[in-house]
Amino acid sequence: MAHRALRSRLRLAAPAAAAAALLAVTTACTGSTVQGRPGASGLRDPYFPKAGNGGYDVQHYDLDLAYEPDTGRLAGTAVVTARATQGLSSFNLDLDGLDVEGVTVQGDRARFNRTGHELTVRPSEDLAKGEVFRTEVRYAGRPRVVKDADGSSEGWIRTEDGAVGVGEPVGSMAWFPGNHHPSDKATYDITLRVPAGYEAVSNGELRSRTDDGEGRTVFAWHSAEPMAGYLATAAIGRYKVSTARSAAGVPVLNAVAPEEAAASAPALGRLPEIVDWGSRVFGPYPFATAGAIVERAGTLEYALETQSRPIYSGAPEVGLVVHETAHQWFGDSVSPVSWKDMWLNEGFATYAEWLWDEQHGGVGAQQHFEAFLDGDTDVDPEAGADWAAFPPAAPPGAASISAAPVYYRGAMVLHRIRQEVGDEAFFDLLRGWATDHRHANATTADFTTYAEERTGHDLDEVWTEWLYGRTRPKAPHD
Repeated sequence: MAHRALRSRLRLAAPAAAAAALLAVTTACTGSTVQGRPGASGLRDPYFPKAGNGGYDVQHYDLDLAYEPDTGRLAGTAVVTARATQGLSSFNLDLDGLDVEGVTVQGDRARFNRTGHELTVRPSEDLAKGEVFRTEVRYAGRPRVVKDADGSSEGWIRTEDGAVGVGEPVGSMAWFPGNHHPSDKATYDITLRVPAGYEAVSNGELRSRTDDGEGRTVFAWHSAEPMAGYLATAAIGRYKVSTARSAAGVPVLNAVAPEEAAASAPALGRLPEIVDWGSRVFGPYPFATAGAIVERAGTLEYALETQSRPIYSGAPEVGLVVHETAHQWFGDSVSPVSWKDMWLNEGFATYAEWLWDEQHGGVGAQQHFEAFLDGDTDVDPEAGADWAAFPPAAPPGAASISAAPVYYRGAMVLHRIRQEVGDEAFFDLLRGWATDHRHANATTADFTTYAEERTGHDLDEVWTEWLYGRTRPKAPHD
């Protein structure tokens, strides 16, 4: 869910520091010895200030992972290719738990140390600003489960016959080292080595499936489109795997726990149709593949929009498949700059459910909107949620980024825009936002500016009352 360079400041009150910084610039320009400085150990996200790291921008992850379902042991090699956004004497990777066996940078052995979830790496030579560098980390152990601020579990979750990696918001650091903040997106190659008889599923396209001759099956997955770390997954189990293709030609791969196969079939059978519907409403599908991973009921407390292949805990209903598939545009392709911007993910995906209902003979979006205003759970079972507890653009803390206002009041913000600008301009806005920010990151401020420019309407009242207002919004014209 990529981008950030921290700047140093030269201060008149600190001439020695200014001279050192000037020397670093001079030597870098003349090709002499580079003098770097440590990259920041966090990106100061409003809710997860230590998530991510400063000083570099990851370009690509190449993960090679071997997993033993019987023991729960994971052994991995991660090659992280990044570009330095400043001169670097050291930099950090997020890695929670697991034992690091060795680190190299540009092929040379590097010193490293661990503090909490920070893996600090000191290359043998400082890295120059703009330099593209490769860091290889060898690690192993039993990955841990991470507890979210709201009490739910993420990270590496062992299942009855394998495991699944889920990362929102910070759990991916439990199974591979990286810059784990949604603002730094990268492409991925994920190789999974598992005992024969197991399936191993990840994001993107399956490039190969081979037998290593030693009782293991090796699955090589490739994601060519940028992906935020929290959207990466590795799912290992005795799944029933099926493939299909949408009418528009998008390949679909589903991996379903055998116990959930029959109950999942009705909703997953409509996934190709849902992908093509989203392409008409939101613009071209943003990834090379689509699909789903269905775990046994009770494995997780939630579904998650892992990129190109969402994860469900138990057989999903059609509305949930619509929601997680809509995230492929809103959250996965257009990712938030910070976790404060979560409504751009969840409000849009919730509104996609309303649109699906409206266009498939169900409850219209206006009826959903009114149901929340009135608390009418007969029209919408979720209408009794405390959707007005806080403004969707300003959750009060980390435990609230997935709370009801982010989803439902976020969707209501979109419906208010639709009421103000009319259907033609509104649907043009949805398509334009997803297309113009494809594979990028965006903030709430980016959206509000874009919405007014795209529609030609002053929407200040919508922003003030519905998006940022701290009191319960009133129905229009009340």
